[in-house]
Amino acid sequence: MWPWGHVASAYLCWLVYARISDADAEEEVAVVIVAFGALFPDLVDKPLAWYVGILPTGRSLAHSLVVLVPLAVIIYWIGRKFGHSEWGVAFAIGAISHALLDAAPALWRADDSAMFLFYPLIPIEGYGERGTPTVSELLLGSLSEPYFLIEIPLAAIALGIWYRRGCPGLGVFRSVVVRLWQVVRPTKIR
Repeated sequence: MWPWGHVASAYLCWLVYARISDADAEEEVAVVIVAFGALFPDLVDKPLAWYVGILPTGRSLAHSLVVLVPLAVIIYWIGRKFGHSEWGVAFAIGAISHALLDAAPALWRADDSAMFLFYPLIPIEGYGERGTPTVSELLLGSLSEPYFLIEIPLAAIALGIWYRRGCPGLGVFRSVVVRLWQVVRPTKIR
């Protein structure tokens, strides 16, 4: 699944959770954490596998439930300590939905390609002689997959709901960008 599909799915799962639990679905920081959690496995695994070469594939350590579940519990515990347990839930929804959605195609193919969910307890095969895939190879390979084609309307639906709810999380993003700009902006020459 591509980043937009992961973020869209995680956001929609967050909305369901918020409805069931009476959590604030528009809580700015939680929405940002859901999006970060949805991207987290790829932000860790892809660089460490593709560029650094210390992981066997781009779906290994941070895609593993062996790592994600304890990490989500720790983040929940820290959030709870500061009065924001929903932040831990938001991360868990994002990160765990990512891993499960990446494993979903293995269910209908009936193969063992979802073993990354249990890495490092179950070793997984690296890229071998075929080498690390490029983004363009992955994209071209995805174009004929029904799974890929579902992501586009799913992302459109999630984007529409997010917009209709007032773009929660955008304010947090803006404030971070403004603060960063204040730190790195060039000084005026007088």
